[in-house]
Amino acid sequence: MKQGRTVLILGAAGQVGTQLRGVFEKDDTVIAVDRTVVDLAQPEQIRAVIRRVRPQLILNAAAYTAVDKAESEREIAMAINARAPGIVAEEARQIDALLVHYSTDYVFDGSKAEPWTEGDTPNPLNVYGASKLAGEASIRQAGGRYLIFRTSWVYASSGKNFLVTMLQLARTRSEIRVVCDQSGRPTTSIELATATRRIVDGVFAGQYGSAHEWSGLYHMACTGSTNWFEFAKAIFERAEARLSARVPTVTPIPSSEYRTPAARPRNSVLSTARLHNRFGVQLASWESALDAEFDILQSATLNPLQS
Repeated sequence: MKQGRTVLILGAAGQVGTQLRGVFEKDDTVIAVDRTVVDLAQPEQIRAVIRRVRPQLILNAAAYTAVDKAESEREIAMAINARAPGIVAEEARQIDALLVHYSTDYVFDGSKAEPWTEGDTPNPLNVYGASKLAGEASIRQAGGRYLIFRTSWVYASSGKNFLVTMLQLARTRSEIRVVCDQSGRPTTSIELATATRRIVDGVFAGQYGSAHEWSGLYHMACTGSTNWFEFAKAIFERAEARLSARVPTVTPIPSSEYRTPAARPRNSVLSTARLHNRFGVQLASWESALDAEFDILQSATLNPLQS
């Protein structure tokens, strides 16, 4: 039975947006739009769709996510990641809609040894991180009812992400060199979507009190932490065991041997204690979440190792 909410999903064709659509459309009336319908670099298009739909809930899963390309496309990254969220927030406030927005661990510079908390001072190393941080600020400035979820190393069993890239490279390479000195929390899009649904349902049910008690910034990521090298090893261990795949040798290398246009933080592990303390929500371990993606990959039609 539908709960009667009208939900607008921006960025519905992306990894997170696709999962949000699947999770919410079971009970809600979902209007899902992607960049072919709404260009987030065009403020009038954003305002028009929100004013037409008049949703009770806006899930903004849209973003410019090409981290390296953003270094040379700063203006478009800022338009989509910095200015557009503020416009969405302004429109959401006007109709008293709840806005859920996703940000990134790359707002931090990686200099801290411990997990990063919401109270730590951001200092992004690249344009992408700076644009996402500016987006957070534009939402806060607009006000209204909002939840900003910073997450990290998002991936799924399809789309463009680290998991799919590793499995595709394994088809043609006997060795893959992977950075071993950048740590984070790999997080699946389905874990993000499921946790978002649980929190949103609680908010609408009044479970967490008034908006001033729960509105704000939270870190949302799978539990545990790893580095890219160990993540790659875990992927290939499962590929060999569960997909009977021939896998390459994985060689660890320092970041200095893998130069990219955009600098990455050495440590972007997010503390999710505030999320758990406020909402009672904790995502699965990154290992369990990876197992769940391989459950999906065992379907031959989704197996990137198949020709």
